[in-house]
Amino acid sequence: MTIDDIREEIDRLDNELLVIFNRRADMALKIGHLKKDLGLPIYDPSREKRIFTKMEALNPGPLNNSAIKRLFERVIDESRTLERIKTKGF
Repeated sequence: MTIDDIREEIDRLDNELLVIFNRRADMALKIGHLKKDLGLPIYDPSREKRIFTKMEALNPGPLNNSAIKRLFERVIDESRTLERIKTKGF
């Protein structure tokens, strides 16, 4: 493989990630609206801990578990921010 081949594959993966991130955000918004209707808080630390634990357990590498946790923390934080904005100060 050449550098260009590898970069092309990275670009393809980035495009997939973009679609996945937005699909996940859409699902988080749906949950945010349900939480609002049910009077539940947006922040659910036990749920987040379960996500981190699961992702670390499934992690095949080469990223270490600390890196995986940081990535998911960022994705979840952005989802939580989006939920707050879209559910109007909830």
